[in-house]
Amino acid sequence: MTAAAQLTYFASADGDLAYREAGTGDLVVLVHSGFADHRVFDAVIPDLAGTHRVIAVDVRGHGASANATRPFRWADDLAGLLRHLDAGPAVLVGVSMGGVIVGDTLLEYPELVRAAVVCGASTGEFEDSDPWHKEIQAATARALAAGAVEDWLKAFLNYVPGPHRTLDQVDPDILRRLREMALNTLSKHTPGEKDWHVPVTDTWSRVPDIEVPVLTVNGALETADVLTAAQRLADGVRHGRAVLIEGTGHYPNMEKPAEFTEVIREFLRTL
Repeated sequence: MTAAAQLTYFASADGDLAYREAGTGDLVVLVHSGFADHRVFDAVIPDLAGTHRVIAVDVRGHGASANATRPFRWADDLAGLLRHLDAGPAVLVGVSMGGVIVGDTLLEYPELVRAAVVCGASTGEFEDSDPWHKEIQAATARALAAGAVEDWLKAFLNYVPGPHRTLDQVDPDILRRLREMALNTLSKHTPGEKDWHVPVTDTWSRVPDIEVPVLTVNGALETADVLTAAQRLADGVRHGRAVLIEGTGHYPNMEKPAEFTEVIREFLRTL
C-alpha cells in the first residue's frame, strides 16, 4: 500500500487536510516538523497504535494537505480536525514546528487537549539566541529566497545533527527520507508565494494558565536555546516535566524512535 493510499482527508474551510490513522483507543495526534510530513513518525506510529488511536497529520501546505489560499492559523486547522474526529480531548505530540502547533492549540483550544508532548520547540514566540541556530536560520532563508534548492536542503538537513555533530554522523537513510519529504513540500509552493499563516501571539504570558500535563522531550544534542526554552515551558506549567534523550538532536523521533516512543508511553501511563 502506498503512503497516499493510507491517507484520509478532512474537508477544512480552505481545502482538504490529510492524515494517517492507525489503531484504536484513546486519541493521540502526531504533528510533524516544518517542510516534512506525517512520515517523520513512520517508526513511531505502529508501536503507539498497539494501544491508542493514532492520527498523524499533514499540516496545511505540507505533504498531501492543501495549500492555504487565505489567512489561517495552525491551531484552528488542528482544532477543526479534532472536532471532526469527535474522539474527546486528545494527547497532542509535536516535533519542531509541530511542537509549536501543539502549544498554540493547547493555548487556544484547551478543551480539546488532554495532555501535550512538545519536542524541539517551546512556544511560537521562541527567539533564536544560539549563534549556530541563528546562522542555520539565516542560511536557509537566503537559499530559499534565491531559489537555491540544494543549498537550502544542505542547510535544512543540518538541523538533524545539530551543532555538536556533522551530517556524516547521522544515518543517511534519515537524511534521505527528510530530503524526500522536504522536496515534496517545496514542490507544492512557488518562489515569492504569499505566506498566509497568522501566528498565535501572547503565548509565554499564558503558559502558567495551562492546566493539563505537558512533557518536553528533546535530544541531548539539541541547541542550547531550544533546551533552555523547553525547560522554561516545562517549569512554567502546573504539571510539566522535561526529558532528554541521549545521542540525538532535533529529530529523536527518527534517530531513536524506540526511546522516543517509550518516553511517550510512560507519559501516557500517567494520565
